[in-house]
Amino acid sequence: MATTKYIFVTGGVTSSLGKGIIASSLAKLLQARGYKVTIQKLDPYINVDPGTLNPYEHGECYVTEDGAETDLDLGHYERFLNSPTTQANNVTTGRIYQSVINKERHGDYLGKTVQIIPHITDEIKRYVKYLGSKKKFDIVISEIGGTVGDIESLPYIEAVRQLKWEMGTDALFIHLTLVPYLSSTGELKTKPTQHSVKALLENGVQPDVLVLRTEHPLSPGLKEKVALFCNVSKEAVIESIDVSTIYEVPIRMRNEKLDEIVLKKLGLPVGDPPELKDWNDFLYRFTNPQKEVKIALIGKYVELHDAYKSISEALIHSGAANDCRVKIEWIHSERITEENIERKVKGCSGMIIAPGFGYRGTEGKIVAARYARINKMPFFGICLGMQIAVIEFARNILDLEGADSTEMNPETPFPVIDLMEEQKEITDKGGTMRLGSYDCHLKKDSKSFAAYGKSKVSERHRHRYEFNNAFLEKFENRGMKAVGINPDTNLVEVVEIPDHPWFIGVQFHPEYSSTVLQPHPLFVAFIKAVLENSK
Repeated sequence: MATTKYIFVTGGVTSSLGKGIIASSLAKLLQARGYKVTIQKLDPYINVDPGTLNPYEHGECYVTEDGAETDLDLGHYERFLNSPTTQANNVTTGRIYQSVINKERHGDYLGKTVQIIPHITDEIKRYVKYLGSKKKFDIVISEIGGTVGDIESLPYIEAVRQLKWEMGTDALFIHLTLVPYLSSTGELKTKPTQHSVKALLENGVQPDVLVLRTEHPLSPGLKEKVALFCNVSKEAVIESIDVSTIYEVPIRMRNEKLDEIVLKKLGLPVGDPPELKDWNDFLYRFTNPQKEVKIALIGKYVELHDAYKSISEALIHSGAANDCRVKIEWIHSERITEENIERKVKGCSGMIIAPGFGYRGTEGKIVAARYARINKMPFFGICLGMQIAVIEFARNILDLEGADSTEMNPETPFPVIDLMEEQKEITDKGGTMRLGSYDCHLKKDSKSFAAYGKSKVSERHRHRYEFNNAFLEKFENRGMKAVGINPDTNLVEVVEIPDHPWFIGVQFHPEYSSTVLQPHPLFVAFIKAVLENSK
């Protein structure tokens, strides 16, 4: 294709309607038709990235292969498209303003007054067009965060309005709204959608396609009414009814012909409908499991499941790969004690200790790790989860009383986990951790090697602290082996206890690279071990 096409996805009426899932589903359908597609998130908050945001505020911070700390929607993009995203796929207001202010300081604007229009909007447009011009995608889908009418979103709406004016038929708007159901009258109400579209029109944007979230099927008459009052064709009013899993949405959107309508409006060849055979195979295994297991997920943000979104999705993928439904028992680590741990994990066949930062809840995690080790429960420690397993082993097997991480206790007599050397002079918090993909060499006699089927792997990281190699010999002599090592820094990336049914801790984040069509091998092996151990 000579010209990149651009699709802008906006949301109205209320937040959390699923713009990211609609964008990902459309991208999946277009990809299945042979187009090279990517998705970009435009976030209106002033933080430069989500890396400094509390998970309670924003959910999970997702990390790309090139080391960008991004919105969790990029995880959905990768899981649906089965292809990696980059720094360029997530843009925030903070990043836009930082770039413009840096240019002003450098004298790039030659004494002009720097304003929202044109300088901020031009910078937004530059970021939007980058993926098409530099990365050579056929179609770029840009999801605009927030809800139409938010003050924070106005510069983005104005920027994409200008892009539509400049690009003509090479750009298209999709607006996602809610059609609420009033149980007292038994009616679906379209007025919120009409007001949302009116707010868009006041900003100069006419949606080309409307996607209506609903709990109940939409009648043809209701679709006609929405089309008439919102200036869109009837076939461009798309029903997005509630489904049992987000992975069913691409099938629903295909049945509604969303991809076909979009391609026609962009003047692109439609071709044959996408079959999505592999996707349907996954859905069949997911909805028709032969077995069921319950996994204890130990963390300190469990009230907000989005804080561990990639882990929960990786468990869905790996469960389907094992013809198994995985149920998660969300257990708050601050509420775990020696006295209640057995009751807390009752009915669970495996345990994951989740990533995190800071002292809060770590002692509960240590209790949980000890329980899994002693009771031969399959155990998977991720990032801090691996470090917790190391601390527990040091205290209870190596008899190193007071062993800890210097993150939790800078005065610990046995710093089995310590601040990385290159982090000791760093004071800024944002974007300064060890981030992105790094190589790891696995020992061939390890369970990790058996899972991957190869000795060299590359995984994503997000941490400042590491296993202290000064204690490595003590650990290996007593039964905890370092089976994965970074070849450049000698950093311990993977630890295992060989005489345990399945006890693995990893310093990296395997959950980030698990997708529907390529479940992560460690998660698949973990669930397989849980099933075998349950027998």
